[in-house]
Amino acid sequence: MKKMIVPVLLFVCLALISLAYAHPPKDIEITYDSNTKILTATIIHDISNPLGHYIKKVDIGLNDADNEIIQQNFSRQENNNFQKVSYYIPDIKAGDIISVEGYCSISGKLEKEITVK
Repeated sequence: MKKMIVPVLLFVCLALISLAYAHPPKDIEITYDSNTKILTATIIHDISNPLGHYIKKVDIGLNDADNEIIQQNFSRQENNNFQKVSYYIPDIKAGDIISVEGYCSISGKLEKEITVK
């Protein structure tokens, strides 16, 4: 029984250390060009290993975060600082609220929104 305590404690410590390095996205920069109908979002997420710690999913909502119109999954992050996405969305009009939610592959998420002018 005592032989199991050390490996279990080691595993718990390693799990806690890996969670300490996990963090949600820092910010999301959103623009929508009414002329081209293109939404661009840059999810700021500073990391050291884009293969193991990255933005794993981006959800786009329209007029209600629960009204998801786009969902995209990723297997890695574009670079060590951000993940950028662009979508052609022709149905958006002035006054609409666009929400963008970015999910970290390890832990956490961040949601931001803009109102289209």
